[in-house]
Amino acid sequence: MATEAASAVSSPAVRRPLVALVGSPNTGKTTLFNALTGLRARTANFAGTTVEKKSGWAVCENRTVEILDLPGIYSLKAATPEEQVTSDVVLGSARDVARPDVVVVLADADNLERSLFVISQLLEHQVTVVVALNMVDVAERHGLHIRPEALAAELGCPVIPMCARTGEGVDALRTAIARALSREGEESVSLRPAAPACGACGSCPFQSRYAWSDDVAGRVVRAPRVARAGKTERIDRFLTHPVAGIAAFLGVMLSVFYLIFSAASVPMDLIETLFAGLGGWIAGHVPAGDLRSFLVDGIIGGVGGILVFLPQICILFFFLALLEDSGYLARAAFVMDRLMRRIGLPGTAFVPLLSAHACAIPAIMATRVIRDPRDRLVTILVAPLMTCSARIPVYAMVTALLFPDDPVKAALLFTAAYALGIMAALTMAWALKRTILPGETKPLVLELPGYRIPGLRSALLQTYDRARVFITQAGTVILVISMALWALATYPKTDELPPEAAALITQAEALAAEGASEAADVRQAAADRLMVRHQLAHSFAGRLGKIIEPVVRPLGFDWQIGIGIITSFAAREVIVSTLAIVYGLGSDAVDENPEGLYETMRRATHADGRPVFTAPASISLLVYYVLAMQCLPTQAMTRRETNSWKWPLFQLAYMTLLAYGMAFITYQGLSLAGW
Repeated sequence: MATEAASAVSSPAVRRPLVALVGSPNTGKTTLFNALTGLRARTANFAGTTVEKKSGWAVCENRTVEILDLPGIYSLKAATPEEQVTSDVVLGSARDVARPDVVVVLADADNLERSLFVISQLLEHQVTVVVALNMVDVAERHGLHIRPEALAAELGCPVIPMCARTGEGVDALRTAIARALSREGEESVSLRPAAPACGACGSCPFQSRYAWSDDVAGRVVRAPRVARAGKTERIDRFLTHPVAGIAAFLGVMLSVFYLIFSAASVPMDLIETLFAGLGGWIAGHVPAGDLRSFLVDGIIGGVGGILVFLPQICILFFFLALLEDSGYLARAAFVMDRLMRRIGLPGTAFVPLLSAHACAIPAIMATRVIRDPRDRLVTILVAPLMTCSARIPVYAMVTALLFPDDPVKAALLFTAAYALGIMAALTMAWALKRTILPGETKPLVLELPGYRIPGLRSALLQTYDRARVFITQAGTVILVISMALWALATYPKTDELPPEAAALITQAEALAAEGASEAADVRQAAADRLMVRHQLAHSFAGRLGKIIEPVVRPLGFDWQIGIGIITSFAAREVIVSTLAIVYGLGSDAVDENPEGLYETMRRATHADGRPVFTAPASISLLVYYVLAMQCLPTQAMTRRETNSWKWPLFQLAYMTLLAYGMAFITYQGLSLAGW
C-alpha cells in the first residue's frame, strides 16, 4: 500500500484519484474545499459552459487526490446548468471530467432531511459516497444531537461529523476518503426509498424520497427537534421585512460600496506609485527610444493598469464571502427579488449592479451569485452602464469646463450623469429580457440558511482565488490590449519637426548660450510636448482619429477628441491625459495644472474658428462617456465569464450605438435650442 501511494504521488503518468464535493447551497462546501486544498487550487470553466470549475489537490493518508468542488444542487434531476454539470460529473457523463472515484456529500447537520434527498439519489446510482456531516456545532446549539454511527448504518456509507469552518473533523474526513479509495471496486449499497406514504401524494415523484428522508432523520436524531422561534426568527422578521429589510440591505451594501471606494484608494495609490517609480527607474536606465517607451508605456503601464483593479476586486469578494457565509446574502436576495423582478432580473442581480459603481470588472465577476444563466448574462451586459470610478475624471473635466465657478450646477450635472447610467442599465435590462434574451425571471425559491459566524480563512482563500483568476485569465488579455494600443499611438514614426517646436528649440539654444538655463529648459519642455503631440497626430491612432472625424462630427467632436476616444479604450480616464497631449500640454498637465488644461480646451477652435468645447459639445461628450463601453479590460472579463467573444462584441456594439445615438440627440437638440 505504501509503495502504491508513493507511486501515485511521484509519477505524473498515474492519474490522481478524483474526489468530488457535492452538496446543497449553503452547506459549507466551499469552506470544506478550501480546508482540504488551501492554496493548491485552480479555477476554470467546465468545457463548453460558463459554469465554474474549482479543483485542487490534497493528501489523504499519504495519497495525493484531486478534489473537485462541484456547483451546489438540490437534486440530480437538473433544473439549472449548474445542477446539470454536477449531475453529469457524478454520473460519469461529463465531457472533460472523469467519473469521480469518491463523492463526498456535504450534509447540513442543522437540516439533515434536505441533504438526505441528494444522498439517496447518489446511492441509487451505485456511487461511492462519504457523508461529511457539517455544522454539527450549529445543530447542537439548536438542540439537535445526531448519531453519526446510526446514520452510517442507515445509509451504508461512512459519516464523518465535522465543522469545516473551524477545521474540526477534516483530518477524519481525509482518512475516510483514503479508506473509501482503498475499497474501490467493491459493491456499493443499493438504496431504495420506501413507497409513497399516502395515496393523496402518490403522483408526486419526490414524495417517497422525502418520506424516506424524514424517516431516517427521525431515527438518527437523539433528541426531538426543538422550535427555533427565538433569535433567528426575530432577526428574520426585520431583515426580510419589505421596507426595513430593503433599508438594512442598502445600509450593508453602501458600507461595502464605501469600503471599495475609500479603503481601496490607499492600495490603489500605492500600486500606481510603485509602477510609476518602476517606470521612472527604467526610464533612467534605458536609453530614450522605442524600447524604453514600450517597456514604460506598454508593459509597465499595461501591468499597472491591470493590478490597479485588484484592491477593489479583493475587497468586494472578501465581503461577499463573509456575507454569504454568515447566511445574510440569501436574505438580501429574497428582499430585493420583488423589486428587481419588475425589470426582469432577480434580487441577486442587485449586488453586482451596485458594485459596478466602483468598477465593472469585479461586478461582472460577482454575477456568479445569479443562478439563472439568462439573468446572469443580462446583468453582465448592462453592468458597464453603471457609472464606475474610471468615468469620474471625465465627469470632473466636463463639469469644470462648463461650470468652473458654480458648484451647485456642477453637482447637478454630476448627479444627472450618475442617474443617466442607472436608468440606461435598468432600461436595457428590461429591453434585453423582452427581445434577444426573452423569458420570465424565475421566482426565487430558496431555503434560508441559519445564521453562523463566517470563516475568515475561507473568505481570504476565496478572495485570493478571485484575484488569481483575474490576473491569470483576464489580465493576459488586458496586457495584450494595452500593448496594441501603445503600438497604435507610437507608430508610424515621423521625422518631421513642427515649425512651432523648431522655433522653441532655437530659442532654447540661444537662451542656453546666454546662460539662462531655466528659461531654456522651459522652452525645451514646451518643444518636447509639441513634438509628442505631432507624433501622436501622425500615428495610427491619430490617423484613425482623422478618419472617424466625419462620423463623430455630428456629436460635436473633432479629430482630436476622436484620438481621445480611441486611446481611452484602454481605460476611460485616459481621454483626459490624451487631450492634454493633443493640445500640447503634456500628459502630466492634469496633475500639475488642471486649470491650464481646461483653459486651453476652452480656447480650442475648429478650422473655421468655431469653439470646440461649446456647451452642447461638452454635454454630448459627457453623455457619450456615460453610455459608451470604452473599456477593453471589461470586455476581456465579459469574454471570460461568457466563454465566448459573441457577447463582448454585442456589448461593445449596443453600448456604442446607444452612446452615439444619445450623444447625437443631445448635441443636435442643444444646438437647435441655441444653448
